[in-house]
Amino acid sequence: MAASHDAAIAANRLAWDACAPLHSEGPEWDALLQAAGQPGFCELDNNLKHTLQSLNVQGLRAAQVGCNNGRELLSLATLGALPVLGIDQSGAFLAQAQRLSQARDLHPRWLQADIHQLPADVEPVDLVIITIGVLNWMPDLHRFMAAVARLMAPGARLVINETHPMLEMFDPESATPFEPTLSYFDKGPHIFTQAITYDGSDGGQAPPAHWFVHTLGDVVSACVANGLQVQRLTEHPELNREAEYEVYARRAAQLPLSYTLVAQRT
Repeated sequence: MAASHDAAIAANRLAWDACAPLHSEGPEWDALLQAAGQPGFCELDNNLKHTLQSLNVQGLRAAQVGCNNGRELLSLATLGALPVLGIDQSGAFLAQAQRLSQARDLHPRWLQADIHQLPADVEPVDLVIITIGVLNWMPDLHRFMAAVARLMAPGARLVINETHPMLEMFDPESATPFEPTLSYFDKGPHIFTQAITYDGSDGGQAPPAHWFVHTLGDVVSACVANGLQVQRLTEHPELNREAEYEVYARRAAQLPLSYTLVAQRT
């Protein structure tokens, strides 16, 4: 039996807290911490960066939902935005965000919270970004987008940069990686107990995490149903950081690998 909405959200928090130590030590973390203190620090996916530049985010108060260690929220300052709020369930990752923000000499509010249950003192912002992996931890996309919309001031923009859901159909480690192994319309949840890594490596065991597959139509419909007017939806042939999908990149008959969506609160 599938876990309830709140139980799945809580389980995912435990999974992320458990894997946080894998990302707070070693040469990659040291390099990120050093880079955060340098001018021009930017950890944004190129397609996301170009989209934000085209929107002219100068001076906009910005928040990130599912901010992880905060590197992307802090990167917005390089584009002229004002990083004011990072929201994540994992206190362990927010501790990393605090270290990065100190290195960057920026001081956004790092809020440990379930997006569906934000405290009353959270003020609406002008720009919200959501990046890779966030949507698939959410059991109910309409409920999630309703919470995101409440975070946005009238006229504020939402920018989502995500892996294309079509890739969920394929298993890159299979002997036949281009043969679909999962229906595009299989909503899940898919439960796994491997620690969450960014490079496809084996991080060992972790508490069970619940992964939900949402089609591109689901994402658009959830935005529209919650008063967010979709202004732009661009599908990209490039990956946004998911190394395990490298087999699908740079092909003559190219699959869509990621997308960027821009919506505005009416």
